[in-house]
Amino acid sequence: MSKIHFKSSEDIEKIRESSLLVSRTLAEVAKVIREGLKTIELDKLAETFIRDHGGVPAFLNYNGFPYSLCISLNNQVVHGFPGDYVIKDGDIVSVDCGVILNKFFGDSAYTFPIGNVEPETLKLLQVTKECLSLGIEKAVTGMRVGDIGYVVQEHAEKNGFGVVKELVGHGVGVKLHEKPEVPNYGKRGSGIKLEEGMVIAIEPMINAGKAGVKFWDDGWTVSTVDKKPSAHYEHTVAVKKGKADVLSTFSFIEEVLEQKH
Repeated sequence: MSKIHFKSSEDIEKIRESSLLVSRTLAEVAKVIREGLKTIELDKLAETFIRDHGGVPAFLNYNGFPYSLCISLNNQVVHGFPGDYVIKDGDIVSVDCGVILNKFFGDSAYTFPIGNVEPETLKLLQVTKECLSLGIEKAVTGMRVGDIGYVVQEHAEKNGFGVVKELVGHGVGVKLHEKPEVPNYGKRGSGIKLEEGMVIAIEPMINAGKAGVKFWDDGWTVSTVDKKPSAHYEHTVAVKKGKADVLSTFSFIEEVLEQKH
């Protein structure tokens, strides 16, 4: 089993820079995402923006993944391919982005509602974002990975939603995916103990209906078994004493979205 890479405070600052470039890239996506746009346009925009700011798209060619962004629509959970799909009114579009900057990785995801989205789907987005916040509250020294999974699962299921179990959050920083795995379900007090110097990506993937997923023949895309919508939000987080240090941010995205309304 590969070991956990503990990060120095200097490393964490570099991961913060990388994560903030991810956050700014997602804000660029927020500026243009709309009904009538092909999802491949978002991918091109993101790659250009990342490279213009000294970064490299972390997902491009990762294990053969052919794009800079994962763009997952409606009932797709994660790892969707950007392409010729034209975004429609009422869609939800999950955009996952990773960056390498100064040899360190950042990773974050945000699900965008487009136009007139069903109230139940908007509730799914809200609850998934709340699950992320609750998970982050547990990313402190002395807690365990199971404590994060427990609060995410409890909040999602209490609201009648399904928690994806086949896909998990992960350590991040030196590589895109490191130990430990960070599931969105679990028992309190179980799993690996969280210690200062650990940097993890917490990423609830929550389904409007059943928890079950299906894996596509493209080797990447994952969708819900019942074809109901799925939401995904993710932050890169440094474990600290007392309070987690969130290295990515949604504030750039949300400022843009507020201006658009």
